[in-house]
Amino acid sequence: MLIGEVARRSGVSARMLRHYESLGLVRPSGRTGSGYREYCGDDVRRIFHIESLRSLGLSLREIGRALDDPGFTPSALVDDLIGQTLERLAAETELLTRLRRIDAAEPADWEDVLQVVALLQALGSKSADTRQRAALSSADEVPVPVDALVEAALSESEPNVAGALRWALARSGDGGTALLAEGLGSPVAAVRERAVRSLAEMPGDKATLRLRDALANPDGVVRGQAALALGTRGVADAVPTLIDMIVEGRNDTDAADALSELAGDSTTADQIATVLVERLALDTTEAPARGRLTQALADIPGTTASHALVELSHDGDRAVALTAAYLLRLREER
Repeated sequence: MLIGEVARRSGVSARMLRHYESLGLVRPSGRTGSGYREYCGDDVRRIFHIESLRSLGLSLREIGRALDDPGFTPSALVDDLIGQTLERLAAETELLTRLRRIDAAEPADWEDVLQVVALLQALGSKSADTRQRAALSSADEVPVPVDALVEAALSESEPNVAGALRWALARSGDGGTALLAEGLGSPVAAVRERAVRSLAEMPGDKATLRLRDALANPDGVVRGQAALALGTRGVADAVPTLIDMIVEGRNDTDAADALSELAGDSTTADQIATVLVERLALDTTEAPARGRLTQALADIPGTTASHALVELSHDGDRAVALTAAYLLRLREER
């Protein structure tokens, strides 16, 4: 076959076939009487082999070695190609994410595009001050897309920057609540904690719903932070978790404060006091926990809490009895 027919059958241009020949990758088996290149079946098969290896990302030099060196093994080269491909995919994915974030900001002109790019770069800066300034400026005329704020908030370990990012998220609307809720399922404990802290500062019903769901999270820190936030929102579903926190001695003072906030009406106050008394009466509740539960009754209004303190002032545990008696005097003075 002459070069033109080989080009038609193989899909490789005559120019590229000449280039392969110049590199020694494929050599026509013969020449016609007029001096034209003539390819045999083996030559065409070699051309197809070259194209197949090119499709895997091998360089022409590597292809030559693969075809001509009997000792050449593909394993190391294929591993290297996999690594290079993964790097390219990561770079392309990063670029796609950046473009989508710019598109989500709905820039009016190229000045807006440049502003968004600058803010995105600042959020990824190694400087905590730069990241904080970016978070605080994200509520400007061209805001940072919410998914970029969520990503930054879930990865931020510097307290001041994390606080600025939570503030920015709270001002961005409720679009980030679903992404933050996904963070509650992260295998990394620090990410879960950042997610629930961010949700706690998000306003609105969507954030409240996500915090309710977080009460069933297997991570005690997540449950506790969600319960504290729900307590300030007046959600009584948080009561069992708050009482568990008091029993366990985990943020017990904050939990007791949240219970007192929830006890705004007499019915809820009596219900909370009843549950506290029930936990006090359990045989499994140890002495330190009984002391904390008694203290928690101090700021629960209503007759149920008062009667419970009267009973506890005669408790067999002297520390509990003294605490209850002291709390009763304070209630009387108030």
